[in-house]
Amino acid sequence: MVPDLLVATFYLFTPLEDPASMRKGIEASCRTNEVLGTILLATEGINATIAGPRSGVRAVIDELRKDPRLSELRWQESTARDQPFKRMRVRLKKEIVTLGVQGIDPNRSKGTYVEPEDWNSLISEPDMILIDTRNDYEVAIGSFETAINPGVDSFSELTDWLDDRIKTGEQPRVAMFCTGGIRCEKSTALLKERGIEEVHHLRGGILNYLRSIPESESKWNGACFVFDERVAVGHGLEVIDHRICPSCQYPIGIEDDAVCANCC
Repeated sequence: MVPDLLVATFYLFTPLEDPASMRKGIEASCRTNEVLGTILLATEGINATIAGPRSGVRAVIDELRKDPRLSELRWQESTARDQPFKRMRVRLKKEIVTLGVQGIDPNRSKGTYVEPEDWNSLISEPDMILIDTRNDYEVAIGSFETAINPGVDSFSELTDWLDDRIKTGEQPRVAMFCTGGIRCEKSTALLKERGIEEVHHLRGGILNYLRSIPESESKWNGACFVFDERVAVGHGLEVIDHRICPSCQYPIGIEDDAVCANCC
């Protein structure tokens, strides 16, 4: 039996003065260790999902963590029967997750982390505003029971929605979540910078929750979209049968028609 491949998702906001100088070394490490995926580098840090043999993925992460700036790197693990990536890409970006707002620094100001074990209790509080910070096509296949869907097509659109809906003068209690946690690092930092005092976010995102919380205790409904050829995972990070619509590239159920309802 072919062993499952390890999939590791990780990010870290940390100053990288010359990310371009890191590129060749990372590419070489991934190539040597038979690891594929995508790694984004920017002056604000690193964001990645990679997959390969368990020993290879861990070797790449160990190599990254030798850099003192990346020594605090944490990652989420899942598995795949087949390689979920077609190639290895190390890309240079202006932001490792694009919010498009100057001066937002999660190392300076961000929301309060909430562990998966405490998340259900927090989001059940009646005055808590629960916001799904992901794109509309991701929310469409799964979310938490009481979450608000901002209906955005890209993360950068969330800023205007938050400006319209979350008022500093009212000082609402806010909880936010996303796939792996990175979008919430920035969106909670944005709210804190704009004067919202109580802002929470799910540590490790949906992936950490689905890995940690038994389905019998879960407040999650549906599937979680992932940015690789697995398409979607569920509780226990087991792959859920979804595919990508060939027309709009949005996730749809495996039993759906050739294209999704939006494209018919």
